[in-house]
Amino acid sequence: KTPQSAEVAGWFREAAVKAITVSSLGMARHFAGAGWDDITVAFPLNVRELDAVDALTGQVQLGVLAESVESVRRLAAGTAHPVRVWLKVDTGYGRTGLAWDDPALEAVAEVVAGAPRLALAGLLTHAGHSYGPHGRDGLLELYRASVDQLTRARRRLERAGHPGLALSVGDTPGCSVVDDFLGVDEVRPGNFAFYDVQQWRFGACREADIAVALAAPVVAAHPQRGELVVYGGAVHLSKDAVTLEDGATCFGLVALPTASGWGPAVPGARVRALSQEHGVITAPPELLGRVRVGDLVCVLPAHSCLTAQAMGGYLALDGHRIAMVGGAV
Repeated sequence: KTPQSAEVAGWFREAAVKAITVSSLGMARHFAGAGWDDITVAFPLNVRELDAVDALTGQVQLGVLAESVESVRRLAAGTAHPVRVWLKVDTGYGRTGLAWDDPALEAVAEVVAGAPRLALAGLLTHAGHSYGPHGRDGLLELYRASVDQLTRARRRLERAGHPGLALSVGDTPGCSVVDDFLGVDEVRPGNFAFYDVQQWRFGACREADIAVALAAPVVAAHPQRGELVVYGGAVHLSKDAVTLEDGATCFGLVALPTASGWGPAVPGARVRALSQEHGVITAPPELLGRVRVGDLVCVLPAHSCLTAQAMGGYLALDGHRIAMVGGAV
């Protein structure tokens, strides 16, 4: 769901990846058209899109997420093709899903098992509460706690007559630091393709692992207050931010272009504020001395998923353009 590009997905296919996760049915259609036939939509089933679900299940092995009896009943009545259903489990994030010990899990599983065209795939979680400065040990602890909850829930469902359920985990920080996925059947590592400043701050990657940047033109310089202004605002970067160690709000780190991409982030430089089109950069003397109006700077985004979505396409380092789902190249 991060690159949203058939070309980028093809790089992973070359590495023997055979199944993908997306976050919308539109994205699923895009990748189905590119030849992917094992797709999970990792977003709660939207019963207003059942026609689209049915159309896709006629083409690919489609997995959907469910957490209520009502949505599963609507799905069973609204599809003419087989659908894999994952029970969404909340392991601490508090966004969507049922708690591992919620009796509603058994109730939803029973409805799925009783529907002729639905197959109960397993239990799925997104441990989004890992998105914070926990450090490696803290991330490992959160990951193990999530897997433990999924495992306990599976045992309960096995006792209720639902054997063979898979466990699916997926949060970028956790998947980035874990070395042993023993006991887990499927890993959805999310934003590992690009990473970003959030993931760097959380300890999921090194700065050098961040693989996407926004090339932003400098439109104004204010040396007296130590700032640059770029054409790169909220409509390009989103308004997702990260808090740095010194407490400063950062919408992106700032690096300078090189012949083969960009260099390391300039110490002390950050996008401190955004409006619709403007990005205001805190610029130390090193940056002010090297950049003029009209130059490009490279912003390493706080959240690359939303930045990529906003921009709608990529310029690869070899100079060719890469399209995204529904995006203009």
